[in-house]
Amino acid sequence: MTGAAAAGVAGVMAGGTPAGASGRFPLDRLRLVSLSHVNDPAATQLFPGDPPFELETIATLEDDGHFLQYVREGEHTGTHWGAPGHFNAGEPLADDMDLEDLFRPAVKIDARHKCRSNPDYALTVADIRAWERRHGRIPDESVVIMWTGWEYRWTDRDAWFSFDADETMHQPGFSVEAVQWLIDTGRLGYRGGTGIDTFGPDLGTDENYTVSLLVYQRHRISLEILANLAALPATGAHVLCGGHINKDGAGSTALIYGIIPPRDH
Repeated sequence: MTGAAAAGVAGVMAGGTPAGASGRFPLDRLRLVSLSHVNDPAATQLFPGDPPFELETIATLEDDGHFLQYVREGEHTGTHWGAPGHFNAGEPLADDMDLEDLFRPAVKIDARHKCRSNPDYALTVADIRAWERRHGRIPDESVVIMWTGWEYRWTDRDAWFSFDADETMHQPGFSVEAVQWLIDTGRLGYRGGTGIDTFGPDLGTDENYTVSLLVYQRHRISLEILANLAALPATGAHVLCGGHINKDGAGSTALIYGIIPPRDH
């Protein structure tokens, strides 16, 4: 970890106070939560057109003295983060990203009640403004996470895809207006991005990926197919994206960490 990324961790420790100021607490007081599903071929839902996901045992303790699996999957299989070049030509790919792009303040907007009755629900500017009246302004260059409740459908294919009679997928997402407002006001800036517990920030019915085209610019990221969002507070946390960095990669399947400061800080 270098430069601004290390400073970011220090900021989490210090709650934004300068180095040497009072208010620091040890790293072991930070709480880590996983925001990722376990990568299990028997349970993982694949986006239409994605390659099959397979785990093959290629070495066993009995025969080889060690256990090893061969993994075959797309870069966006299961919980993952995406790089801007995933949707926009000329934008950064995985190995062009800075470490601080993958470690950002995070806020969570709970839209479960609206998505429960409307699988095509799109988060609005009004929703975000209402959230800010309660929790304060979203920090600049944050990851704004929409909690739809879709994470609980992950192992149920019919419920997850919510196909209609025409085989159109229905999943909630962000409205174009909301994401444009987040960008115009700096809440999504050079860095930051969106997060969601569905396939991605677009409505399932949007085959043009209009929201993704907006999010995936500069050094912004998209966190997709998130899990365990009940463990993430509405504000005050950071997200840290793991995974591997492929050459010219579109992102990575990842263990995405929620980093939560102590409640008394």
